[in-house]
Amino acid sequence: MGSAGKTIGIDERVRKAGLRPTRQRVALADLLFAKGERHLSAEELHEEAIEAGVPVSLATVYNTLHQFTDAGLLRILAVEGARTYFDTNTSDHHHFFIEGENTVCDIESGPVRVVGLPEPPDGMEIVNVDVVVRLRRKAGA
Repeated sequence: MGSAGKTIGIDERVRKAGLRPTRQRVALADLLFAKGERHLSAEELHEEAIEAGVPVSLATVYNTLHQFTDAGLLRILAVEGARTYFDTNTSDHHHFFIEGENTVCDIESGPVRVVGLPEPPDGMEIVNVDVVVRLRRKAGA
């Protein structure tokens, strides 16, 4: 399937999520989803867009990522202070965060059990629990 075929698929994916498939949305979605499941920040996607010749501002990248998240195409991960990562895998799963490298990766080794969750306030329900396990390279490794 050529580039045009891939764009049509991305165009449909954006449309099915309830968003108008503008040229910038489709271009950003193509960059996001063409490489399979991944985690990246708005700044990283902006850099990829510029390298790919997509004329887009960082503000537009942020807005588009949040629109994709609201539409269920992405999952948001707040793992380090002000930096937010967007995950193309929206299923329930947990993550490793490698400190010093600012890298996020999925925990693949089976279920993570979280016990002792508090009761949510009246009228609220727990929707999801995100577990981020922070890693650091061992000295000399």
